[in-house]
Parts: sequence; C-alpha cells; structure tokens
Amino acid sequence: MERAVSDWKPYACLWLLLAAGAGGCATHADRVRVGRDLYFGGQAEQAALEFEKLLPKTGQDREVVELDLAMAQLFAGRPAVAEQTLRQVRDRFDHLEQKDLAEATLSYVLDDNQRSYAGEDYEKVLIRVMLALTNLMGDGGDAEAYSLQAATKQQQLIESGAQLAEENPKNAYRRVAAGAYLHGVLREATHGNYDDAERAFATVVSWQPGFSAGGFDLQRVRQGRHSAPGNGVLYLFALVGRGPYKRQVSEIPTSQAMFVADRIISAVGKHSLPPTLAPIKVPQVVTSENRLDRVLVQIDGRPVGATETITDVGQLAVQQYQAVYPYVLGRAVARRAVKKAAVYAVKEQVDDLNVWASLAMDAAGVVWEATESADTRCWSLLPDTIQVLRVELPAGQHHVALRPGWGAIPLGGEAHVTVAIEDGRNCYALACCPDPRFVGQILVSAP
Repeated sequence: MERAVSDWKPYACLWLLLAAGAGGCATHADRVRVGRDLYFGGQAEQAALEFEKLLPKTGQDREVVELDLAMAQLFAGRPAVAEQTLRQVRDRFDHLEQKDLAEATLSYVLDDNQRSYAGEDYEKVLIRVMLALTNLMGDGGDAEAYSLQAATKQQQLIESGAQLAEENPKNAYRRVAAGAYLHGVLREATHGNYDDAERAFATVVSWQPGFSAGGFDLQRVRQGRHSAPGNGVLYLFALVGRGPYKRQVSEIPTSQAMFVADRIISAVGKHSLPPTLAPIKVPQVVTSENRLDRVLVQIDGRPVGATETITDVGQLAVQQYQAVYPYVLGRAVARRAVKKAAVYAVKEQVDDLNVWASLAMDAAGVVWEATESADTRCWSLLPDTIQVLRVELPAGQHHVALRPGWGAIPLGGEAHVTVAIEDGRNCYALACCPDPRFVGQILVSAP
C-alpha cells in the first residue's frame, strides 16, 4: 500500500500545480471596469467610491487600483488625498524594484499575475509628474521637488537597462518632458532663477520638439521677463483623451518554435513533452482611439487659444514598452520551458510509466500551460496626452470657459471656472477630458 501511495506522489504534485493555476478567470480589467466606466462617464466621486470598495479584495493588484483611485480622488476635488495615495504607490513601486525570489518562482510556475504589480517604467515617471500637478492644486510647496524626482527617476530607469543587455535597450526611451516643463515654470516664477528655467525649457524643446510654445518660453526667460507689470500668468493643464492600456496577444511564431522544440525532444528523449497547443500569451501596450485632441479656451468671452501637448503619454508608453518587449517575451518563453521541464521531471520519477499515464500527464501539462494569462494590469486612467496653455492676464478675476475640441472644431459641452490672477504670480488650473466631456471638477490652485 505504501508503494502504491508513493507512486502517485509525482502525479499529485502536477495536479496540485494545475489546481493552483486554475483559480478565478476574472482579469484586472474586469475588476475595475465599473470604476473606469463611472470615471469616463464624468462621475469622479462615484468612481472613487467604487475603487475604494475594491481595495480590500485586491491582493497583488492593490497598487494599480490605487493609481486609478488617485485620479478619481483628484477630480472629485480632493487633491490632498489624491497626493497621499500617489505617494504611497510611488514608495511601494520603489520598494518592489527589489527582487522577491518567492514571487519570481511562483510567476514561472503560474504566470506574471502572481507578482505584485511594480509598474511600467513610464508609469513610475508619470506618478511623479502627476504628484507635481496634484500638489500645485494645493499649496504647491512640493511641486518642484516632484518635478525633479521625475527627471531623476527617468534617468535611473534608463541606466537600469544596462543589466538587460550589453547594448542598453532603455537608451531608446522617449523622454517625459512634462516634468522638465513644470520645473522651468516654477523656476521662472521665482523671478530670480531664469538660468535654471532656461535649462529646463531647453530640455523640453529637445525632448518634445513638436511643442511650439517651447521656443517662446526660452525666448521669454532669456530676457528675464515673467510677465508685464500688473499682469500674472494662468497655466491651464489638461489631461486629454483616454490613455494607453494593455491587451493580451498570442505570439504565434514563438509558439510554433516551441512546438518544433517539443517534437524534437520527444523524438530523441526518453519521454514525450506536452505538445504546445496553447499559444504563448504576452501583454501588449496599445493606444486608445480618441475623438478629441485639445481643449479650446475662452477667457472673459474671448478665444485665447488651445492647449498643446507637452507629453504624449500614449506614444511614450508604446515606444518604451517596445524597447523592452524582447525581455517580456523572453520571460513568457522561459515560463513555458519551465512548465514542460516540470512535466518531464515528474515522468522521470515514475518507474515503468505506461502510455496511458504518460498521455494523462501530457494532457495535464497542456491544461497547465493553457491556464496562463498575460499580465494586463496597468494605470488605466492615464490620459492620452498631458497638455498646457500659458496665458498672461491682468491681475484680477477672470472667467474661463473650456471646451474639448478636434482641431478648431468644438466638441461636447463647456466647463467653466473662475480664476484669480495676482500681479507677477502664476495661477494653475487642471482639467480632465478623456472624452468630449469633462470628468469631475476643474481644479484651480489656491491663491
């Protein structure tokens, strides 16, 4: 009897792994769909409540849910709370850059959804940009520090790519100009650090050459002129369009290569391998289709222009992800190889393995491989673009009307806000329109 029980141990190990991988089928996108729909429907407060309800059930998804929660909190009119949420995720992402052997092992046994979400590189930089913008909607005391952190983190992430290959793939990363722009704006606002502002705006022009206002910014700070006497400046920031997201795709050529390898090993080896029937699944970052590309602005009933892109988040995310995609694919192939090796190792432990037992174990291996899902977690409420419009205005109260647009064509309804401009000082406003409607409130910095 003892022999019979021990003979089943290898099978039991394989079926336990199978059971572990056959848990719930709901994806991260399924879990956050209600909150996202509320947010895109303009209901920021209700979206925040929905995300908060999810937090106790999140597990390894907690940080990525909190990113979306912070966006909803911000446009629900709670920038201080949103800032605290973003800070927590930023610190957690930094901590998760340390390797966790247990999580890494489990991710090879099952899939990458078993790992705590540590953020894509573009998300780690944009957290700091969003922290700066969020802080500006309060007292603004930490906004400059956050803008500098964005540049520092960006450089650190690029340098970390040297560990991946002799030729660092992250050297090709598109840079995030929004952090440098905010730094230049804040340096200029001191009326005494124009050299710092000039270096920051020169960086913006280099990183975002299509930003036409950058040349005017450089010319202005070189002249040492913030604004004319009696005037102040309104900076209107807009988060425009729906941002990038991840979808699951199948790497067919790689799956075919694995199939050939299976057949070769099965032909020359002592035991067969589970055939590669389930395709190798990997995440892919893609951009959303958007119906708007700017915000049209009127002040005191007079058109003053439209916001302009300072950071194209969609292009940034896709380009950065493509730079490291071979390593994402490599992990997926390695995971498949580990699973096949595990089945082969179990067969090696069984004496006198008959054909039916071998087929049963191959079938179990096929099911095990089919349970893999690509890790499609991402910061789903990022915008497609971060945009800005700078307007110099006389000191006093001004009525601002905003309307989403496609080129010069206005779309959707207007949003209105009143701003107080002070002589020689900046005022900041922040709006969000993922669709031809605004989400929640138009935020304005404290006087």
